Amino acid sequence: MEEQLSLSVTDNPHLTFSKEYLVVAQNASGRNLNVPVYRFKGHAPGPKVYVQSSIHGAEVQGNVVIYQLIQALKTARLKGEIILVPNCNPVGSNQKSGEYTLGRFDPVNGQNWNRAYHYDAQLIQRFIDKVKPDEILAEIKAEFRAHIKSGIDEVLSRTWGVGLAQQLNLKLQRFAFDADIVLDLHNGPVSCRHIYVPEYARESAQYFNIPNVILIPNVFAGALDEATFCPWWQLKDALSEKYPKRDWDFGIEAFTVEMGSQEVIEFTSGAYDAKGILAYLTYKNCFPKDSFLPVEITRYAVMLKDYKIMYAPTGGIVEYLAQPGVFAKKNSVMARVLNVDELENERAVSEIKAPCDLIPILHFPSASVLGGTQLYKCFTEFFEL
Repeated sequence: MEEQLSLSVTDNPHLTFSKEYLVVAQNASGRNLNVPVYRFKGHAPGPKVYVQSSIHGAEVQGNVVIYQLIQALKTARLKGEIILVPNCNPVGSNQKSGEYTLGRFDPVNGQNWNRAYHYDAQLIQRFIDKVKPDEILAEIKAEFRAHIKSGIDEVLSRTWGVGLAQQLNLKLQRFAFDADIVLDLHNGPVSCRHIYVPEYARESAQYFNIPNVILIPNVFAGALDEATFCPWWQLKDALSEKYPKRDWDFGIEAFTVEMGSQEVIEFTSGAYDAKGILAYLTYKNCFPKDSFLPVEITRYAVMLKDYKIMYAPTGGIVEYLAQPGVFAKKNSVMARVLNVDELENERAVSEIKAPCDLIPILHFPSASVLGGTQLYKCFTEFFEL
């Protein structure tokens, strides 16, 4: 972390503001690639919050959301601290091919930019084995954070090195792991709003302005939200079993927040999503009670196992009929596929139908589709939250 400047952006007596730069990578000229870090610190105690955006280069709407958060924070009665890291992957955001941004994968090693975070169950277990039943919770949290960050440092200092995506991810993860709340802002290809929520934090989903909720288990699959909550979840479960007479709630939550489609920004939508984040943070005691309130909407939830991928049965040119976020009944036509090798006969057009009642959440961004493409991702077996 390099301190760049420290200044007050407002006359707000309830907080201080500073701006720093975090080095996340180096280019081929050996120059550091920095990302800005906006830090708002309240004068009253409260949770520490970390928010990042654009780990995938084409997913840019989160930067507008962070801009809107900054505008709101200028006059807010903040408790605790909020750290905002927009455009956290400058390598991915500059991966262009013509008018398209290709910043989903490390161009050198092919690694998904959101799948190289670190999780070591054995490292966590070694810490659990040393915890005593009468230790102060705040001290355990501080020691656990130092323990996990030490593990991250060991990976970063490996003799044989680590890949580009992993270097960038680990630097961000190390920074984020000090927070009580982590929000990773994303977008889908052509998508409606949805949010990934750990099963233990399902109550919190009601405070975001997001109608579609995916409940995920304590399984690490490489993403930042999992890299944040899985260690704390494992720690809590193990200590609850080991010392059942004590409450082992560490108060840590992390979410992947999907705010619509990639490659576009909308300031009005950004203000709406920022208000939802602020409503959730009010619920988590970052602001005085009722400072920001969620909108009244119907929220549907699905277990991760019931969030299904619909693959294209054939290649062709696709008309997407089922719109993200709009309920589709079983056997309704979701897409029409044009086969240019069969234009003169009845095989020119085929239909793809819904295999069950579902809510399509996102679809492939291009009309030109290979057979086996992930065409839609859908809620099935969903329920009202």
